Amino acid sequence: MNCFDLTDRVALVTGGSKGLGRAIAAALAAAGADVAITSRTQADLDLVAAELRQSGRQVCPIAADVGDEDSIRRMIERAVQHFGQIDILVNNAGVEGTGAVVDMTVEHWDHVMNVNLRSQMLCCKHVGPHMIQRQRGKVINVASVMASRVARYMSAYAASKAGVVQLTRALALEWVRHNIQVNALCPGYFHTPMNQEFFATDTGRRVIAQLPMGRLGEPHEIEGAAVFLASDASSYVTGAALYVDGGHSLA
Repeated sequence: MNCFDLTDRVALVTGGSKGLGRAIAAALAAAGADVAITSRTQADLDLVAAELRQSGRQVCPIAADVGDEDSIRRMIERAVQHFGQIDILVNNAGVEGTGAVVDMTVEHWDHVMNVNLRSQMLCCKHVGPHMIQRQRGKVINVASVMASRVARYMSAYAASKAGVVQLTRALALEWVRHNIQVNALCPGYFHTPMNQEFFATDTGRRVIAQLPMGRLGEPHEIEGAAVFLASDASSYVTGAALYVDGGHSLA
């Protein structure tokens, strides 16, 4: 299945040191890609980079803050300097955003929007010229099942992820003439460090019981979808939102 082969491709994965970002980076490396991984903590990145290099791929760990445009610009410049190109951009970095609207501060709302939505736009803005110049590229914007579902006290998070899907669709149309495919990946509830404490509570266990599959996803279950969207297998797919949610969006 050569259409899934990522040999000679370079991927940049934000939020690549933990959770789904780490799983996606590992999957792209296993498929043959060299990988730049980013997060705010260099020590975490170095540990993951050491693991990924065992696959025989080159890995460049870059500490960066996706809430800051200058940091994003430097991150992308470093990745291009190291590898010479960026073929695949995975906008995975994100934060939770819970709270009742009547109690929500503007600062909290803005933080969620900045990290979950604005950062994806800015990464696309600064990676875009490299892809446009080469007339090829793959962008995977990680949204969420909450882009189309809702839950109490998740207005900021749900709004940010719905924005990611619409950003994806608009950018896909904007860049289609440059042979750049832009798609959204919409995970459901997965076992990750971000949510493990919640899902260990009684409330969390009730949420799990209500899912169609009756369980959380495991990080490795996102890998196939990520490789598909990053590879030539999805050469005629753009502007799509691919749900990997165990049927959550159906319930």
